Amino acid sequence: MRDVFGANARAQLCKLHTQTSGRSLIAQDFKNNLTRTAIELMLAYLNATNSCHSNSADEPFTTPSEEYVRLAAQAQAILLEETGLFKYMMNTLGGSPGMKIVEQTVEQCLRDELCELDRLGGVLAAMEHRYQRSQIQAAAHRYEQQINDGTRPIIGLNRYREADDAPPAVKVVRTSRQKKLLQVARLEKFKRRHRAQAGRALDELTDVVEKGGNVFAQLIRTVEHCSLGQISARLHELVGHYRPTV
Repeated sequence: MRDVFGANARAQLCKLHTQTSGRSLIAQDFKNNLTRTAIELMLAYLNATNSCHSNSADEPFTTPSEEYVRLAAQAQAILLEETGLFKYMMNTLGGSPGMKIVEQTVEQCLRDELCELDRLGGVLAAMEHRYQRSQIQAAAHRYEQQINDGTRPIIGLNRYREADDAPPAVKVVRTSRQKKLLQVARLEKFKRRHRAQAGRALDELTDVVEKGGNVFAQLIRTVEHCSLGQISARLHELVGHYRPTV
């Protein structure tokens, strides 16, 4: 951040956020996802994460329901407040030989990816070569192969699988028509309230984009007066709309 991008002291401050793995959630015996998420939370706390998000067990089927959102949040509370494990043990694995090997491996992989991006001419040039997408596809293919050949055990899927594959009775969360209309009304009210400032805010954003300035910093100001749709439409006019290369 400092040497390549010239980041200031504040931008160099690093905080670690952890998200439990949505990829590990499976539909078969989906309540086992509670255990998977709890283990991932445990690993995050053992490595001194500063903040953490826990997935809901029913996400393979639906937008998380209130029940499983509550259980996901309470899993963190149980580990942090009820067990007492992390009152003095938030960085238990730090410096251990095993974690050193993981750290060095991850660091080397990251460096290899950054070097490859540089070789391709940067992130945008790599996108034109479909590099990022190809890497994601290759990783997904490798993951599925490991499940199919049994080298990656997934309980309930390729190990200890029940004979009955009937889908579980999970309540699918749907947004009510009343809430949809409420959101539409709020958006229209927002646009009316900021009608006078919206045009100027979009023009300022245009100026920053055309001059190659800090678009993210400008977007923070633009969203005060413009909706996502208005901003997206202006950016599409300026830089086009991404279409994957077939």
